[in-house]
Amino acid sequence: MEIKRPAIAGTLESSDCQVMVEAGEGKIDLSLDSAVINQYGNQIRKVVLETLENLGVDDVKIAIVDKGALDCTIKARVEGAIFRSVKQLDNLPWGGAIR
Repeated sequence: MEIKRPAIAGTLESSDCQVMVEAGEGKIDLSLDSAVINQYGNQIRKVVLETLENLGVDDVKIAIVDKGALDCTIKARVEGAIFRSVKQLDNLPWGGAIR
């Protein structure tokens, strides 16, 4: 999947995260800001990278501001931002193809 325009998903509320994506420079450029980065930074990165791989995204600049989101929330926000960036607003494979 190729990023066509910048997109955002999520909020800065507690237990959520805000994910911003834009076209990359030939690689995955991940920026993470989290209050719990020392405890959960590796797990957050793992969830983000697995989600991008499952979506077929390998060229993206992705910035995440985490406020204590669970893995399922992080995954949903990454998916939402990616689908918004490619303007896919209908027939989303929630809970199906994206695992």
